[in-house]
Amino acid sequence: MRELELLAPAGNPDIAMEAILHGADAVYMGASSHGARRNAANSVEDIKRVVDFAHIFRARVYVTVNTIVYDKEIRIVEKLIAELYNAGVDAIIVQDMGILRMDIPPIQLHASTQCDIRTPEKARFLQEVGFSQLVLPRELTLDEIKIMHEAVTVPLESFIHGALCVSYSGRCHASYASCGRSANRGECAQICRLPFTLSDAKGNIIAKDKHLLSLRDLNSLDILPQMIDAGVSSFKIEGRLKEAAYVKNTVAAYRKALDNIIVENPEKFKRSSFGNSEISFTPELAKSFNRGFSHYFILSRRPHGLISPNTPKSMGEIIENPSDLNNGDGISFFDAQGRYTGAMVNGVQGRRIITSKPVSIPKGAEIHRTYDRVWDKELQRDTAIRKIGVSFTLDDTGLTAQDERGCIVRLPIDSSKKDKARKTPDYSPIFSKLGNTHYHLQRFQCLLDPSVFIPAAYLTDLRRRAVEYLDNANLITYPFNYRHKENQATQYMTTSLDYRDNVANSLSEKFYREHGVEKIERALEASKPTNTKKSKRLMTTRHCILRELGMCKKEKGPGRYSEPLFLKSGKDNFTLEFNCRDCEMHLLG
Repeated sequence: MRELELLAPAGNPDIAMEAILHGADAVYMGASSHGARRNAANSVEDIKRVVDFAHIFRARVYVTVNTIVYDKEIRIVEKLIAELYNAGVDAIIVQDMGILRMDIPPIQLHASTQCDIRTPEKARFLQEVGFSQLVLPRELTLDEIKIMHEAVTVPLESFIHGALCVSYSGRCHASYASCGRSANRGECAQICRLPFTLSDAKGNIIAKDKHLLSLRDLNSLDILPQMIDAGVSSFKIEGRLKEAAYVKNTVAAYRKALDNIIVENPEKFKRSSFGNSEISFTPELAKSFNRGFSHYFILSRRPHGLISPNTPKSMGEIIENPSDLNNGDGISFFDAQGRYTGAMVNGVQGRRIITSKPVSIPKGAEIHRTYDRVWDKELQRDTAIRKIGVSFTLDDTGLTAQDERGCIVRLPIDSSKKDKARKTPDYSPIFSKLGNTHYHLQRFQCLLDPSVFIPAAYLTDLRRRAVEYLDNANLITYPFNYRHKENQATQYMTTSLDYRDNVANSLSEKFYREHGVEKIERALEASKPTNTKKSKRLMTTRHCILRELGMCKKEKGPGRYSEPLFLKSGKDNFTLEFNCRDCEMHLLG
């Protein structure tokens, strides 16, 4: 049977625990440093608190240490990883291969999406050098995921929901070139969300002030079965910078969908953690922050409608009937000048919306609710409980307790507590009162002789101790996994690396040389500035502006424009380069 893992983001410990309560099988969160989201950092003490809570349900905690590392930081990262290991973290997600040459404990390593795992050869290499799970690029199609799955035996992790990076992760240097903030160091300035003007070599403007690189958000809720069939085992929600309500809603929605698949295929799949979550609300993905949705490249290598050209802001949910709005809701729409604007709702009269400030909503305009006051108030409350099923069997010699994690404890009965029953006792209510524990009663079986009576107070204490022992048994038997052994003989796919391979320290360079690489260029962030006028590729993306604007050379033939094309936003000016054979676009600068 294949384990299916729902992997949720967490910006802080409270959100991590909410994710677990709402059904996550694992959470990923940033460490105190060297995470690809610098603003989502957490202390080791806070991470330890999450670990202790998650492991109750056999849910796992993964920590991101997935930036490139400078030579002067090697000892800092070694110390950090050792502390995470001692805190009980299940795995760290990494980009920098130098970590494999650091003096660290045998903690599991997951290859970050920053590793740019676009080929089966790269996937096999990372498996051979010791990675236990591979985070696939967001751009892969189902067929490409299947090829990856056939190439390796370790689990494949794929993004299923949330914001999309327009560039292949790990292959974007645009932010660093623009303002010195490196995506490979967790400081991306997200210049892809800015408006750009597209012009040709003669200065003709093709598109003016449009968000040509701002992708809609990913939503894979309706294609999970196809992703499972392709070989995905870990389903990752994006959003370490998102608030708790977003995480609650998305986790609950995908938990329900994955549970349905598991119920329909009990001989094929099972959950990777334990405990049933009771949710007090109905999940609705459109109610959480989104820029509009797409499947990105999962279903097609040449999709259309990937960008939201007029705004990078949340599109919320479309409101068909104004009567669905509540006082205090926030709405947004495009005004007569094409600007995306909004207001707060003060009331509704028929089809007339009364707003908190004077606004002019064009006739026929699409109304988006970007803030649902009632919904938000509901999600501010406690909205989930998660309980582990336990069965009790009471017989003449003692009490046996067994939970769904496989933990079993046996407590003998003090024979002096037995007495003669006047009538057949019913002990089941005693064992159903599990109160504020993490358990709920699945089954109670009484095999006592009906003539035997045992005081309720004694059995209550027996039940309390049984639950306490189950907790201890879970801690003792928690299945930690350790790093896979590195195959020193495996060779890297090429003998030459350039700045886009993000080698930033001497240990990373040593790792690659030991696996057959001869020529290594240091990462941009670790290189000395040069005065060369030569342009560098700052971004590689499968998203093509020509295809999005209906100007694809393969579909429409040569365009009525003079190449090269340029993208300009403020002081940033990029040259576009098109690789039509592989359907890729490059930004040079």
